[in-house]
Amino acid sequence: MQITDVRVRKVTREGKMRAVVSVTFDNEFVVHDIKVIDGDSGLFIAMPSKKSADGTYRDVAHPINKEMRAVIQEQILAGYREALASMDEYSDSPEDTIG
Repeated sequence: MQITDVRVRKVTREGKMRAVVSVTFDNEFVVHDIKVIDGDSGLFIAMPSKKSADGTYRDVAHPINKEMRAVIQEQILAGYREALASMDEYSDSPEDTIG
């Protein structure tokens, strides 16, 4: 399975959440609402989740192994950095929608 598209849909510079991203696999399957989070150890991704009846959050979609998570995270963060760089070139706004 290959990542064929990474779309950074929203970038914000306030708070810990930095972006909302959609990832397409093999031009056939898309996962929306992956978040780019700025944590204590740097940027990481949070897969889309849903609040359960007991108040905890559970991932709706997620990679099965750490190798695939690393591949997804690497490509998403590269897309985020690219979107951020293009924003800096063309806008002084602290929050923008991309793509």
